[in-house]
Amino acid sequence: MVARELGSNWDQFLEYVKKNCSVTAFQNWLAPVKVLKDDEDGVQLEVPNIFVQDYLLSNYNKELCSFLPVKSDNDPAIEFIVKEPAKVPVVRKLNLLSDTPVHTEPEYQMRLNDFYTFDNYIEGPSNQFAKSAAMGVARRPSKSYNPLFLHGGVGLGKTHLLHGIGHYILEHHKKIRVQCITTESFINDLVDSLRNKSVDKMKRFYRSLDVLLIDDIQFLQNRLNFEEEFCNTFESLINQNKQIVITSDKPPSQLKLSERLVARMEWGLVAHVGIPELETRVAILQYKAEQKGLSLSSKVAFFIAEHIYSNVRQLEGVVNKLSAHCRLLNQEVTEDLVERAISQMLQNSTQEKISVEQILKSVAAVFQVKVSDLRGNARTKGIVLPRQVAMYLAKEMINESLMMLATSFGKTHSTILHACKNIESKVGNDNILKRQIDMARRNVNI
Repeated sequence: MVARELGSNWDQFLEYVKKNCSVTAFQNWLAPVKVLKDDEDGVQLEVPNIFVQDYLLSNYNKELCSFLPVKSDNDPAIEFIVKEPAKVPVVRKLNLLSDTPVHTEPEYQMRLNDFYTFDNYIEGPSNQFAKSAAMGVARRPSKSYNPLFLHGGVGLGKTHLLHGIGHYILEHHKKIRVQCITTESFINDLVDSLRNKSVDKMKRFYRSLDVLLIDDIQFLQNRLNFEEEFCNTFESLINQNKQIVITSDKPPSQLKLSERLVARMEWGLVAHVGIPELETRVAILQYKAEQKGLSLSSKVAFFIAEHIYSNVRQLEGVVNKLSAHCRLLNQEVTEDLVERAISQMLQNSTQEKISVEQILKSVAAVFQVKVSDLRGNARTKGIVLPRQVAMYLAKEMINESLMMLATSFGKTHSTILHACKNIESKVGNDNILKRQIDMARRNVNI
């Protein structure tokens, strides 16, 4: 068999797709893909991240099968290799009398989402102040607002702004040492350092940064030892006039953290990221649709924006769902198609969001216990079972991560997981418990 030219199948696929998608979609999703191998057995592709892999398989599965070899399960024969992210330069402490490094600290990776930049952040009245503050910090770290505290609901763009600051600083302030990390990752770093007896190295790394960007500080609640270490790091950086930016789902005053840390976070500027108004939601939809190569009329965009309003991620989810639907059925986007394709999502978005507090009250009423007992640490059987039922229902009825639910209950995510598994194992053989859970579920929905 004559050997084929490297990239021939993939190049043919690209030529076809390039004629059938927008320039923006091609540059964002297809241009970064690198062919590592292309033969009669299939192709090996290097992608910058898992999102590009999912995008290809979700939106071009049919086309990929047409141009590339196909496996026995009728899927395209593709092996994806996710490119390793670039590592943050090693932090070195220099001798005051020379430029010779006296020791080398461990390398900590910083992962910034390539799509979370200031250029593609859709601005509106609800987020204008927060974006302006973020850009001020990025342009003049530690000289504008320090610390900067961004807060708002889930999926409203706080992480986007945080990563936007990181991208801008890396591009315009190349000598500045910056780290962007989630609170959960900070906790994991500390746990690993304790296990490896390298806490001092971790402290030196974080306290030698010029800019620390930390996401989802609410996960620090009810973790006193980790909170203390973060607070010490916070004070060390502030005392050195180094920049700190923090995001949270609540303002500092509503977080269950020490007064000391809350006061420190309120020193600088607190900016709220609100729910985008109708026109901003339409602009977001149009931008996301363009990235997907999807034609979305103004009428349809307004129709979607009028129904999906609480979360930017939901808007992106709508675009993804419509894009897949249209490609599979070769249909244009109409109001009728939107209603049929995303009816479940529209229905869910109009319902009032269920809270942990509602679930606790319902479970307390059914099991005849106090809400305060369910939130407490009592280990008696009469309290443990209903407490686990509340955790089980919360996981079922609230679209939040285990970490977020654990924070609401003042527990760890492993406790939530254990509770759910325990209830699942019992409910199949215990009709009384099943009826109690059904009753509590109905009471929450009333």
